[in-house]
Amino acid sequence: MERYKVIREIGDGTCGNVFRAYNIETNEIVAVKKMKRKFYHWEECISLREVKALQKLNHPNIVQLKEVTMENHELFFIFEHMDCNLYDVIRERSAPFSEEEIRKFMLQILQGLVYMHNNGYFHRDLKPENLLVTNGIVKIADFGLAREVCSSPPYTDYVSTRWYRAPEVLLQASAYTPSIDMWAIGAILAELFTLSPLFPGETETDQVYKICAVLGTPDYSLWPEGMNLPRSSSFQFFQIPPRNLWELIPNASLEALDLIKQLCSWDPRRRPTAEQALQHPFFNVRKWVPRPLHDASYSKRNEPRATPPRLELDLWCFGKESDDLDLTLSLKPSSVSDLGKHVPEHRQEENLLYPGYGNPPVQPGLWPLMSSSHRPLGEAPAMPSWQQAYIADSQATALPAAGGGGGGGGFPGSSPFGLFPLQPNLMEKRSLAPAPIRQVNFF
Repeated sequence: MERYKVIREIGDGTCGNVFRAYNIETNEIVAVKKMKRKFYHWEECISLREVKALQKLNHPNIVQLKEVTMENHELFFIFEHMDCNLYDVIRERSAPFSEEEIRKFMLQILQGLVYMHNNGYFHRDLKPENLLVTNGIVKIADFGLAREVCSSPPYTDYVSTRWYRAPEVLLQASAYTPSIDMWAIGAILAELFTLSPLFPGETETDQVYKICAVLGTPDYSLWPEGMNLPRSSSFQFFQIPPRNLWELIPNASLEALDLIKQLCSWDPRRRPTAEQALQHPFFNVRKWVPRPLHDASYSKRNEPRATPPRLELDLWCFGKESDDLDLTLSLKPSSVSDLGKHVPEHRQEENLLYPGYGNPPVQPGLWPLMSSSHRPLGEAPAMPSWQQAYIADSQATALPAAGGGGGGGGFPGSSPFGLFPLQPNLMEKRSLAPAPIRQVNFF
């Protein structure tokens, strides 16, 4: 340890103290963890779970163990240095994180967790203090309570900090799975939105009460195995209905709330794995948000307001008898060019990332509303559904105006509407030739 010079103490944990130091030979800044207990045999040191786990795990989102050394029966771990932990980041925030910032944090944590679980370990003590941060990079640290996934129970129930401890651990389950890490991830995700713990219990009993106050009281339909745990049989659950998460976390999106709800499920089998959590829509939301049609902050009092586009809804009635009608719905903008000004624009890269979200061309349209049971179409087939409705075609023949006038009962001459080729055939039928055409306009 003569190669390292301590700068200052940066942490005091249950198992050891952490110091910021630098290597005299290389001037590299490192973190030195000095274990509190004494060690007398090197074999005892290298058999520690933390040492075994960190020797096996090598991932960008897991803290790197550089060296293990023993001196005068004291054990030292030399880690890469990180600026702070996630708890410090949360505590220093004066305003909530944006959802994009939270998404970047959680993406890195889950990627490290996927690697850890797939390599046979689960952490058992995930909390903001054990997530180290430097320049937006997050790394999982403190593997003192880590355990092999394939290890045999019984497991100790004194794992994880109380606020992030899964209910099966609180109720003294003798065996549990990596799903306890996923419970902690759900609590951490909620805390990133609110900047305060979701389940801040003061005792183990109060911790169960805090969970019930949010999720509601569990029963056999929600968690059948949990009702038979050792402490469950003697534990009087608080009869509380579940809360709406959006009331507790109003600044979270629906996707975020859904992920928190899944991660913080009473039944550990219903919690997604770390790999499944990464596939949740919360991590796949589209970044483009359309601008509002009218933003008052940019309006100027002295400038005349542009007239918004006007849509005309025309209902066309064909037929000579009251029981022999064909109805066609016409929708057209008063000015296609004006309407285009109100459609949000996209940057070029957004159109490339999300094809299909570009500004679509504004076109008029015609849809059949109703046809009589005695349809006089002869050999023409009836339209089976709305998906196969008539389509406007600017190259097709325009519908002639009633009475031969340009603006009479027919379509306005300035905006001729084309029809699917089937529609002009309908107008050519002699049985419909003398029939009046009535137009009803809804503005």
